[in-house]
Amino acid sequence: MVKVEKFSEHDLDIEILSDGNASKTESFRCYEKELEDFLAEDALNNQNAKISVTYLIFQKAGKNLVGYMTVLNDSINLNADLKEFFKGKDIMYKSLPAMKIGRMAVHDDYQDKGVGSFMILFAINLASRIGESSGCRFIIVDSKRNHSDPAKDPIHFYKKKGFKVLREREKGTTAMYLDLYLKEK
Repeated sequence: MVKVEKFSEHDLDIEILSDGNASKTESFRCYEKELEDFLAEDALNNQNAKISVTYLIFQKAGKNLVGYMTVLNDSINLNADLKEFFKGKDIMYKSLPAMKIGRMAVHDDYQDKGVGSFMILFAINLASRIGESSGCRFIIVDSKRNHSDPAKDPIHFYKKKGFKVLREREKGTTAMYLDLYLKEK
């Protein structure tokens, strides 16, 4: 492993998961076993079934897999506050189009090196490109609380990136959103 303090966007490459690079995922290790299992067992099948797309993030030097992100189309069901906000703008829908980050994980050896921030910027750019040809106002995520290690709680990470809490859900997940339109203003 190459020691790195922080990655810049020039240090990382993005590849879409495929039959050709799926074997590179075998060495991926993450503090959350469920995220490892998804990448190993479900990501490529979901992609082939056109349910989601998984992006692999590689370190250019050494070509190590440092993270991955899975995205899919979804919508955001507006809560009372958001309904009022949009009603004031003459938008009367109950839900609005969104791109969902279904899974996002950073390899244990590359935590706190800027990989997650890089993936969020990639997601914003991807959702903005989608929004040019199809409606996409939000990025949404269901963030799971990490009770065993509050320092690794993704809710705080997403809040630092501008996401807001939409609602708390059962089983320790928090629905969060980032309004791309307001971010551009």
